[in-house]
Amino acid sequence: MRSANMRRVLKMVQRLGPYKASVLIHGESGTGKELVARALHTLGPVPKGPFVTFNCSNLVESLAESQLFGHVRGAFTDAREDSLGYFRSANGGTLFLDEIGELPLRLQPKLLRAVETHEVQPVGSAHSYKVDIRLIAATNRDLRAMVKAGEFRDDLYYRLSATAILVPPLRERRDAIEALAVHFTEHYNRLFGKQIRFLSRRAIAALSAYDWPGNVREFAHAMQSAVMLTDSDRLCVRDLPEHLWHHEAMNGDSMVAEPTFEEPEVATAQPVRFSLDEVINKASRTALLRALREAGGNCHRAAQLLGVSRYTVYRMIARYGLAPNRVRQNPELHALAGGVKA
Repeated sequence: MRSANMRRVLKMVQRLGPYKASVLIHGESGTGKELVARALHTLGPVPKGPFVTFNCSNLVESLAESQLFGHVRGAFTDAREDSLGYFRSANGGTLFLDEIGELPLRLQPKLLRAVETHEVQPVGSAHSYKVDIRLIAATNRDLRAMVKAGEFRDDLYYRLSATAILVPPLRERRDAIEALAVHFTEHYNRLFGKQIRFLSRRAIAALSAYDWPGNVREFAHAMQSAVMLTDSDRLCVRDLPEHLWHHEAMNGDSMVAEPTFEEPEVATAQPVRFSLDEVINKASRTALLRALREAGGNCHRAAQLLGVSRYTVYRMIARYGLAPNRVRQNPELHALAGGVKA
């Protein structure tokens, strides 16, 4: 994906991924904040651990503490059995709290304590439990403004925002529209058994001219509809949702407002690898090389550093065609192990 804005996001993901530090992801609704969170988890030290996601806007006020931290049997009416809660369910992995700005104010001190001490106390229990998690939070709200208005605790905000990633809206990365269109066309080709091989230039122009208030989520839905409605091997502007034609017409392109069946200028929908896969593979190889270098080529020690089994290290070495005993001697591997230049 060529967008300079998204390259910055992916660079941040690559830099922050290997660490367990909490991360705050902010951006408009539908920009792909959960995808960023999952990428951070995949690049993290325990990618095979659980990835537990919870939307704070779904918290039930009276049960919020129980939902997050769990409860013991009999703690309140209808508590017929023990519950782990989301924090303990994510133990050994990542807890993704979406829409963190919707978290009730009274619960925020307890969340801060859990983040700082890595301990949670279930409702109705006198015992605290250690949790080994990485917390990733996301919001589409202006938390700084909420702090000033007394709607969000400043100490929690500063704790979460120490490492932050801003995901830009789609209207600010129009240079990614064509790649996204190809990506979703191929995705829905596989899903619906279609054979669309071309995208018309007029379709790309219509997609690029629209502001996409719903961001990537809205874009994906539009492409899903277009692929379902297309019977040929090319996706033309007439296949797109009608409001995209009207938007183009208002911008003075009557040819798009009244599309014809002849749209000779097309873009071949070649398979496009989502850049995130590339970043993840590169970062995984880099992490392996660093671990092998630190361990002096000892696979068992490298596995301990990575938090995986030594068999996983063997598989990674085979996948990347590496020889651990030559890490220090090979200039290319040595340079890569020392860091990746962006």
